[in-house]
Amino acid sequence: MSSHHIVRDDQEPALIIANGAACSEELLGQLLEWSPFVVVLDSAIERVLSLGIKVDVLLGDFDREFNPSDYIEKHFPIDIIHTPDQNKTDLEKALDYLIEKGHQAVNIVWATGKRADHTLVNITTICNYKALLKIVIFDDYSKIFLLPNQFKKWYPKDTILSLIPIGTVTGIYSENLYYPLENHTLELGVKTGSSNHVAQDGLVSISHEKGNLLLIESWE
Repeated sequence: MSSHHIVRDDQEPALIIANGAACSEELLGQLLEWSPFVVVLDSAIERVLSLGIKVDVLLGDFDREFNPSDYIEKHFPIDIIHTPDQNKTDLEKALDYLIEKGHQAVNIVWATGKRADHTLVNITTICNYKALLKIVIFDDYSKIFLLPNQFKKWYPKDTILSLIPIGTVTGIYSENLYYPLENHTLELGVKTGSSNHVAQDGLVSISHEKGNLLLIESWE
């Protein structure tokens, strides 16, 4: 298992590269290892191309001073998707695009760090897509995803796991966490399950009845 706990699924997830803080080349290389479909958001394109990454789609509102059509000539084949709708973020528009194209899963990098407001919006946005797309956000310190109502996964002892509710989450139960949850309710801003960890090597089970519950796997 890699240091970032990346597991290959039956269908290779697409990759969205946002415009937050860059991750390590090691992590990016792992996510690119199986040559996924790569979508880059707006003005992150120069940073991405400087790394020699093949980009399939450049998507955004292009509200800054650069001409996206230049990339059609310089980096063919690349699709330019202009999405001027200001009622959605570029990340939301990229997720909508992937759903329309039939993708079922996506990994996201460069979505955290830099501006705190962008980080919070990017993380909480995944709740709106829980019935449509399997979404995982990676950075150099964590893996973030929305839990189904029933979840089981094998972890080594002392793996840091944080349960973060988006709104209120009720009926939470756990097995093999150091701080067990027994019909707990978590509420953002009131009580969260931050910095729990795995009690023993083995399966961790987490279930909840209602609400949107994020799991953050962390490493240092």
